[in-house]
Amino acid sequence: MSPATGTVTDKSTTSGSIELAPVPSPEVSPHARRVPVTTARARRVVRRLPDLLVSGATRSAAIVALLLLWETAPRLGLVDRTFLPPFSEVARAWWELAADGQLADNARASLVRSFSGFGLAMLVAVPLGLLIGWYRPVADLLGPLLEVFRNTAALALLPVFVLLLGIGETSKISIVLYACTWPILLNTISAVRGVDPTLLKLAKSMDLSAPRLFQKVILPSAVPVVFTGIRLAGAVSILVLVAAEMIGAKAGLGYLINASQYNFAIPQMYAGIVTISAIGVAFNQLLVAVERRLSTWRLPADG
Repeated sequence: MSPATGTVTDKSTTSGSIELAPVPSPEVSPHARRVPVTTARARRVVRRLPDLLVSGATRSAAIVALLLLWETAPRLGLVDRTFLPPFSEVARAWWELAADGQLADNARASLVRSFSGFGLAMLVAVPLGLLIGWYRPVADLLGPLLEVFRNTAALALLPVFVLLLGIGETSKISIVLYACTWPILLNTISAVRGVDPTLLKLAKSMDLSAPRLFQKVILPSAVPVVFTGIRLAGAVSILVLVAAEMIGAKAGLGYLINASQYNFAIPQMYAGIVTISAIGVAFNQLLVAVERRLSTWRLPADG
């Protein structure tokens, strides 16, 4: 085929056979290749749209029902609206607090304290849990001391933290650190001791060093259980902090709730409570996303 005219040219050989020149294949642009892929993805999303809508409606049905009950019960006289105002009044109070900056300032103060204590607890509890769970002498040495402190409630020690560290930021971060350490530590110990013995024997038969054994076997197997403790500690970090802020603080969501109660600003008090709940849910979802990211190696149950 001639490149100019597109015709096929015959080339006669001495044996009388005919050779055909190769026909060049048309080039396909990268954009043309991407179009079918994009179309297929769009079709999959459209097919899944009804299922996604049903799933979203099912998950939000209980929350919507709770908000409707909260709105109608005070208006119908089922509860005293002085102590439980309708949700619409709480939403209006929340918007007013957000508009004048009070909500953002108090939430920022609480989040800094909570995340500081939570982060320090992770740095302390995860390595310590790995050591206690893997090395029996360390467990025998620290076991009795841990049993004493893990059965002592954090809020029971709050006056001690205030007396020793004052009413400033150090005592609040320290009480959050103390409260968050135990869920992470205990779940990490349980995760290490619960590693499949078959995997350990297989890894030892391959002459893996201790660091490689931790990296390739123990840590991947322990991630789900460790993150269970981390998620529990995330909830504890907010709850304990709010209680600490109610005792001695000049800023924070706990301070906002306590001050609103004393001033009988009930809608503002509930607005602070709703904010704490929303922060807790968002923080938990963030930890779930991180756990899924770190657990991508795990096969699904049906596969």
